[in-house]
Amino acid sequence: MPALNLPYLMEAALMAVVLLFSVIIHEMAHGYVALLNGDPTAKMLGRITLNPAPHIDPIGTVLLPLILLFSGSKILFGWAKPVPVNPLNYRNYRWGEITVSASGPLSNLALAAVFAFLLRLFPGNPGVTFLAFYGCSINIFLALFNLIPIPPLDGSHILAILLPRNLARLYAYLEPVGFVLILLLFYTGVMSMILMPFYRLILGLLLG
Repeated sequence: MPALNLPYLMEAALMAVVLLFSVIIHEMAHGYVALLNGDPTAKMLGRITLNPAPHIDPIGTVLLPLILLFSGSKILFGWAKPVPVNPLNYRNYRWGEITVSASGPLSNLALAAVFAFLLRLFPGNPGVTFLAFYGCSINIFLALFNLIPIPPLDGSHILAILLPRNLARLYAYLEPVGFVLILLLFYTGVMSMILMPFYRLILGLLLG
């Protein structure tokens, strides 16, 4: 456990704010793209908003990030409360599923690029350097993590649409055990082995 001194607490608070902002943008992107595809569910429920209150998930937005921060983890991630959508409202079901699912990870990659631009805009500023690095790092990891094709992550919705119908039905059986598989991959280190090469590649492209 890291020393709980004032500089660390200030850094942890800034990282937590970046994470909260990033997961909110992720969910807003899902809701907004769903609206563009003809589904107003997220808008009607007040979820296309920067107000954190409707997005906070007690475990994914609060508990897990706190555990990671105060355990000294090198990886900080979490999730917001999923935005409700109704795919039956999409004008084109297949296109809607793909674009709505992809919009969350793509929004995080866009945020990572914005943070990288900030670093180039204010070179040598320690505060901006810290903010830009963690903004890039957190958002790249969020994008890659959510693209993993394990239910209920965004990547699973994209893959399910692309699979032939008979394989998609078999793939749906993974949904009840999806979170167990995700935790198992984290615990065994397989998740890091899969994600870190892509993470380092994208981070190098943005900050290199």
